[in-house]
Amino acid sequence: MKNLKFIMPLAIFMALAVVLYNGLGKDPKLVPSPLIGKAAPAFTLSTLQDPDKTISPADMKGQVWLLNIWATWCVTCKAEHEVLNILAQRGGLKIVGLNYKDERAAAIRWLKQEGNPYQVNAFDKDGRVGIDWGVTGTPETFIIDKKGVIRFKQIGAVGVDVARDQIIPLIKQLEAEPA
Repeated sequence: MKNLKFIMPLAIFMALAVVLYNGLGKDPKLVPSPLIGKAAPAFTLSTLQDPDKTISPADMKGQVWLLNIWATWCVTCKAEHEVLNILAQRGGLKIVGLNYKDERAAAIRWLKQEGNPYQVNAFDKDGRVGIDWGVTGTPETFIIDKKGVIRFKQIGAVGVDVARDQIIPLIKQLEAEPA
């Protein structure tokens, strides 16, 4: 009986250790989003450049578009910005930004300095819309199809390899699908 009192807590501890070890060993970028295959969360926000204009996912229906969540305080966002500029220069892809928990003037200044790959930017000063999209940090990138369904999510920077191997082929596939 004494051995059972000692063995049971040890067995529980070992089981927990195995679960934690397995979970910590996984790349968080590979964790599937519960939003994949679901309608893009609705929002209406003012645009970054003009607080009197608004943008909503409903404005994008019938188009394949990329939503990139970014901020001027995000070092990784700066690293991925060059790739977004290249994607924008290719043409044909609607890139929408969601400026997240930032200052409007700083974001406008940053885009002037770094280039602006976005057709439009939504301004999410307090981060409430980001929460609806399941944002855990910046940058995060989504691809939304013509019907308004999220088909892809990238946590962290979009690098050249992700753009070439995943984003561009998926966009071509989605563009070929009927609306």
